[in-house]
Amino acid sequence: MRELDRLLERWLEQGWRDSPTPEREAFLRLLDSEDDRLWKWFLGHETPDDAALDALVQRIRALPH
Repeated sequence: MRELDRLLERWLEQGWRDSPTPEREAFLRLLDSEDDRLWKWFLGHETPDDAALDALVQRIRALPH
């Protein structure tokens, strides 16, 4: 999905560089998730069971556009 790509690219541009190693690891796990699941997480319809993934999703959602 192009929309997901934009969200994830925005985080790479704005957050990756200052991100601690555990958050980077969570991002790599996030990339392994199915698009349908990611979309539900980013829209706030569901939350990941993994607390680190949930925190990262929230951080990405809060990034300025």
